[in-house]
Amino acid sequence: MSLKKEYVNDNSICKVTFHLSKEVAGSARTVMLVGEFNQWNKEATPMLKLKDGSFETTLELKANQEYQFRYLLDNRIWEIGRNADDYIMSFSGNPDNAIVIV
Repeated sequence: MSLKKEYVNDNSICKVTFHLSKEVAGSARTVMLVGEFNQWNKEATPMLKLKDGSFETTLELKANQEYQFRYLLDNRIWEIGRNADDYIMSFSGNPDNAIVIV
């Protein structure tokens, strides 16, 4: 699981749980969720490290929107996530940002 969605408030808000697996997080001590929903602030949304070594956080996002995001591991390594709804491709053809569609 990478993204879990639960719509509330007459489907106007979506609670999105972002999950980064242990396999992707590796030996990271901290993971931050960074994206359009927090103005790309690298410190705004820390993720909780779970007992199995994965990381998770839940945000309430306005529905009928798309949000670009990335994960920042140990404040130095960017990860786009492996199970996003979509990706924005760079000019070189490599994915730059993941997208969650709510």
